This record gives sequence, structure tokens and C-alpha cells, in this order.
Amino acid sequence: MRRVLVLGGTQYFGKKLVEKLIDNGDEVTIATRGSKSDNFGEKVKRLVIDREKKETMEAAFENKEWDLVYDQSCFSPMEARDASEVLKGKVGRYIFTSTQAVYEFGTLHAEGNFDPYTYQVTYKNRKEYPGYEGYKEAKRASEAVFHQLGYFDVVSVRFPIVVSEDDYTERLKFHVDKILAGQPIGIPNPELRYSFIHADEAASFLLGIGNSDFEGPINPGSAGDINLREMIEKIELLANKEAKVENRTTSGIVSPYALPGSWSIDTSLAEELGYKFTELNHLLDQLIKYYIQQND
Repeated sequence: MRRVLVLGGTQYFGKKLVEKLIDNGDEVTIATRGSKSDNFGEKVKRLVIDREKKETMEAAFENKEWDLVYDQSCFSPMEARDASEVLKGKVGRYIFTSTQAVYEFGTLHAEGNFDPYTYQVTYKNRKEYPGYEGYKEAKRASEAVFHQLGYFDVVSVRFPIVVSEDDYTERLKFHVDKILAGQPIGIPNPELRYSFIHADEAASFLLGIGNSDFEGPINPGSAGDINLREMIEKIELLANKEAKVENRTTSGIVSPYALPGSWSIDTSLAEELGYKFTELNHLLDQLIKYYIQQND
């Protein structure tokens, strides 16, 4: 039985990961601030930490060891450094949940388009990384810390946009709901392209990559990308209703996918390693149909 520590794990696909680890027969410990309840009952152990206070991790992790760590809650290089220092010698393998946002805006980025092994780190806390640019920088610097310190075998999992029937962000659902209601959607640039992954497949990938001996950054997800215009056309077709798309950014109207630029990834490496993901059009079609049914 493996001993697995999950930093975070009480929200969205982190919960799905914990469920899969339990089903896999692993001894699971979740470490969180303790502010959110979970449904794991006695199936997991629990530790209370604050990622922004190193001393809380030192106290919680004292005299403990794990075979594997999943880090779902790191949002600054200071947190990455603190976790690395506290867990040094206590952990063999470290899986960091990163993001396609480490890349510059653009499409079909391969892993080599951002190199965490050479990236220069400036240590700041999570409050010093506002907005999309801040999020990008925070995740870049965090990756760099984990890989450059080299205290464990590290994997940085660069997820694209995560979607599912139970997506708490409701970003895809936003578009379906607006079109069905005949309400306008603000899309300043309908040609922006994005990649996606289903939340269940994100959790399955984390489980699988944790069982492997792979090290380094990797892009999981459905192959290819889609632009906002194509996505709206999908919804129109499946809902049999015309969308009202406007070139504006009024609060409450603008698409939550109207980011400053395209972000999509090349998933070839993950596929070559044997990981399989739902075909992109099928993934989106199924979710759009689900959201339409929820409106009936």
C-alpha cells in the first residue's frame, strides 16, 4: 500500500483524484486549511496546513513520510520552496498541478516551449500575482522551484481548461445558458483558441502519471483546440437557437473564455506515453447536450 499525500484535494478534480487514490488502495492523507468539508469520511487521514505559513507544514509533516505527493494548492514560488524544504527527505515523487498558462499566449504549445529548469525565479507570495499575467508568472516560478531544487522526482502537469458536468466555474455552461435564454454574449475576439480536458480524465491522468516513472513537464488533454466562434456554432447547432454575439466586455455579458489571447497545447507526448483522452469535439458536444438538458 502506497502512502500518498495530497496538498489540497477537496475541490473539483482534486476530489476526483482522492476518490481514485482510495479506490486504488492507497493510504491517503489530505492536507488543507480545513475550511472546506469533504465526503471522504474515515477513508482518508487529514492534516491542517496553511500554504502561506511554512511553520504549519513543519508541524503537520513532522516525523511523517510518503511515497508520493500531489500538489493541488501551490500558487507561488515561496509556497513551492517551503513545501520542498519541509518535505525534503520525506517524499520520493512529487506531482505538481500546473497549467497551460505557463506558455505565452499562442496555440498548440509543446512542453519545450517553457523550460522550468532554466527559468529565473523571483520569490513572491501569492497575493503578489494578480490577474492572468500574475497566474502565469506564479505557476512558471513554482514549476521552476520544484524542478531546479531537485529534492524529488518532479512532474509538472500542465492542464488546459478543465470541464465537466459538475464544473463549479460553469464557464462552458455560461455560453449554453446565455444562448438558450436569448441573451447576448460579449466575445471581443472569436478567433481565440483553447484546449480542454474532462475533469474525470484529469484525475485519471494524475493517478496514472503518479504510478509511472516519468519526470518533467507534460501536457494532458483532448488533442487539438477550438476557437470561440466554433464553440458558439456548436451550441447553436445543438440547441437549435441562434446566439447573440457582441463585441463588448460589459460585466455579466462577456464570455469567461474571452482571455487576452489563445492558450492551447500539443498533447502528443502524453498520447505517446499511452494516455488516452476523449476526442475534443465529442467532449464538448456531450457537455453542451448535458447543459441543454439541464435547462429543460
